[in-house]
Amino acid sequence: MIGQLAKKPLQAAETVVVRYGAFAESISITELKNLAKTGVFPDSFKSYTNKLSEEQRSLIVGALRAKIPINVAAMSNLLSTQIGSTILEDLATVIQREDDAGAIALRESLILGASEPNGFSLLSSIAAYPGESLEINLSQAFKVFKSLNTAFWQTQQFMSAIAPQLASRDPELSLPFDATQPGSGEVEEMNLNLHDRKRDRKLPVDIYWSNIASIEKPVIVFSHGMGSVRHELRYLALHLASYGFVVAAVEHPGSNEANTNKAIAGKSRLLKPQEFLERPQDISFVIDELENINKGADNALKGKLATDKVMVVGYSFGGGTALSIAGARLQPQSLRKRCKKGNLAILSFGQGLQCVAQELPENSYQLRDERVKSIVALNPTSSLMFGETGLESVEVPTLVLASSADKTNPALTEQIMGFRQIPSPKWLVGVVGATHLSVKDPSAIVSQEGKPNTPLTGGEVIGEKAADIRKFVKAIVLAFAAQLTPEADKYKVFLTPDYAQIASTGEFPFRLVTEIPPDAAKVIETVISEQLGVRSSE
Repeated sequence: MIGQLAKKPLQAAETVVVRYGAFAESISITELKNLAKTGVFPDSFKSYTNKLSEEQRSLIVGALRAKIPINVAAMSNLLSTQIGSTILEDLATVIQREDDAGAIALRESLILGASEPNGFSLLSSIAAYPGESLEINLSQAFKVFKSLNTAFWQTQQFMSAIAPQLASRDPELSLPFDATQPGSGEVEEMNLNLHDRKRDRKLPVDIYWSNIASIEKPVIVFSHGMGSVRHELRYLALHLASYGFVVAAVEHPGSNEANTNKAIAGKSRLLKPQEFLERPQDISFVIDELENINKGADNALKGKLATDKVMVVGYSFGGGTALSIAGARLQPQSLRKRCKKGNLAILSFGQGLQCVAQELPENSYQLRDERVKSIVALNPTSSLMFGETGLESVEVPTLVLASSADKTNPALTEQIMGFRQIPSPKWLVGVVGATHLSVKDPSAIVSQEGKPNTPLTGGEVIGEKAADIRKFVKAIVLAFAAQLTPEADKYKVFLTPDYAQIASTGEFPFRLVTEIPPDAAKVIETVISEQLGVRSSE
């Protein structure tokens, strides 16, 4: 199918009509190619370009010259997802077409534009557009071109490179049961208000367990994201508890929703550097308290809490917390070099958040808790806070989930590049088409209605649209937790590339690898080379 899509159309555009306000001018494909090569606008276009600023002229030339590292297969797969549909809708606003075939023609031209050896080319896409001519609304094009995020497209290419090599066949798996469905336990919930007097830190904690809870299964501690709440992964806590695991979801007072609201009101700082140290200590304190509950007077959980073998599940900033308590070293000294004031404008929100840690007084911090035996990091922050070597100190089996359309913590820089540093055993799960908020419980997501879709935020795939993603998360996290139990072998099948493939949907292809394959590693090396080039020019 992809090979058929990559064939040249019988009638391809030979000229482009560029409209800017009340002005319109035609330019041939040949002239566009020459413009991309020389940077000089044709004489016939001079009266038009005089109306444009230097920045706008540079943007046109840059867009024509750009090579986005994504091939035909990756582009075709991307455009079949929800996020791909959004991209098509945005690009469709640039093209003036009277009939209803605009979206189909645009999709075809984008796939053809990715057939070049060096990746997607806007110029090739324009030349492949079906029809004698193509009319572009330049004012709208400027808005769209400014939102082109190279890291986003590089992530799509990476996800394509880690796709199963035998994608054309259906894996023959014998599944012992459906891990996405609830277990047999009847789940109960308990709310605790703990107080660490030593640090004067009040910690609300939700405990989830069921009548089949067992000391043979690890205690699981959840760490939430920045500005969030402890029940942001409630669906996952309920799922794990139904299989006999005890889950403790802790709320970090220095980086929860209440603290963020205070910051918005000007009553506190959004994030203090000490919070990077406090969060792992919160988890250690909760484990201490669970030990006391396990040994204390009669209660529903007495004798059922395996606090000597704990799994930590962290989301976003909580993913960074999970990595810290697993042994990753915070390296503020490296942060100070990367987080120069002049560079903050190019950082993602997640990177800007990490830059706060540069204020910590020491050059390195080790926050390991030996009772933690494995971790799951969902869309974690990691690119800056652990420096260039901090992730090499992770001491436990680690599962990292990366969402291909995550703008807050871009997958390639925040999860994928750091994954190579983490020692084995490790698993990398990629969800094509998922965004930063896709794994969260719908009840914990602030309404996205009316929020703009920008290069840095918005366009979130959430709620019912992300139901298949949450379903998959339930299966793989359950299987990963089970690796610390006597039933480990029974669950291993859910942590394989073949399971990821059969669990995939048309909207959300899932990927799973334990090592970065060579083709995907080339994408990472390209990014590293580009970053080194940027740093050397600073």
